[in-house]
Amino acid sequence: MSIEKTEELILNMGPQHPSMHGLFRMVVHLAGETITNIEPKIGYLHRGMEKLAESRTYSQFIPYTDRLDYLASPHNNWAYVQTVEKLMGVEISERAEYLRIIFGELARIASHQVMIASTALDMAGWSAWSYAFRDRERICDMYEMTAGSRLTVNIMRIGGMSAEPPEEFWPALKSFLDDTPEMLEEYYGIFFGNEIAMGRLKNVGILSKELAENLSITGPVLRASGVNYDVRKAEPYSIYDRFDFDVPVRTGCDSYDRTIIRMDEIVESIKIIKQAVRDIPDGPIMAKVPKVIKPPVGEVYHRVENPKGELGFYIVSDGTTKPSRVRIRPATFINLQMLPIIAKGWKIQDVVAIFATLDAVLGEVDK
Repeated sequence: MSIEKTEELILNMGPQHPSMHGLFRMVVHLAGETITNIEPKIGYLHRGMEKLAESRTYSQFIPYTDRLDYLASPHNNWAYVQTVEKLMGVEISERAEYLRIIFGELARIASHQVMIASTALDMAGWSAWSYAFRDRERICDMYEMTAGSRLTVNIMRIGGMSAEPPEEFWPALKSFLDDTPEMLEEYYGIFFGNEIAMGRLKNVGILSKELAENLSITGPVLRASGVNYDVRKAEPYSIYDRFDFDVPVRTGCDSYDRTIIRMDEIVESIKIIKQAVRDIPDGPIMAKVPKVIKPPVGEVYHRVENPKGELGFYIVSDGTTKPSRVRIRPATFINLQMLPIIAKGWKIQDVVAIFATLDAVLGEVDK
């Protein structure tokens, strides 16, 4: 793509720009309306989560994990408590494992619905935005009836779950699962099948398979570039090896595939949840763990397939009630490094759409 020589314009986008998905700022260098360079500027939301973890007990840090990728808070709980359980050698009950799968996949669906909605909204698709948010409310209702909260759910504990879903949860879940095919059909009709959306997203912001692998990209962004990699299959955790599901892969490598692959993943999440509901056993939801958590001296790294990519926790224990070192591997922080590369040569309106397809949540990026 040729760029005509003209006087360079440096434009500040963010940190309060409506399309920044949080307190993200990028300095955009322009030749006319064409991007010549982007300088991502992060850190406006920095809360020092890793240092907070080191000054809290293992159990006290669980609610803080909700504030990382706050659009999929059960997944952050899950990754953290599983890391501590791995360090302690704790085995949780079968029922707790199935409940974690159900809430984890509901969180994946809710996260993808927000991604689809916000991508539409960034391109002024107000109507398309409302459909996905309407449906996500039903998941938030299920969160609320079980844990009492709708966003930062804080539902998992070291050793199991904080609460047993009430009786009304199960019919609400069945109704949601039954209605999902119609929801996805509506998303396609109003957004993905819309020629404006296709024109704004197709063949825009190409992330090649080779570049995605070299940059350590993970999650749906990686799979939209033709790489069949999912932690749930590559390194199964919890009881994912018991479920029959596919890993959606697309080869368009563009903004359209990075968005529509979330629809494919919602279909697979529904399959997993239906199997979990069918097979879930009775029993306790908490293992017998000490009231005061003191893991043995040692270190551990554990990773999960967060809706946005690989989320990992590295914990070093010195045998006390608080970890001596915590490091978090956030998916969207790693994925953001692709933005200056793939946006170069596109127009300024394209970079808004490209950034939206990365599904960045700045609570996780800045942590």
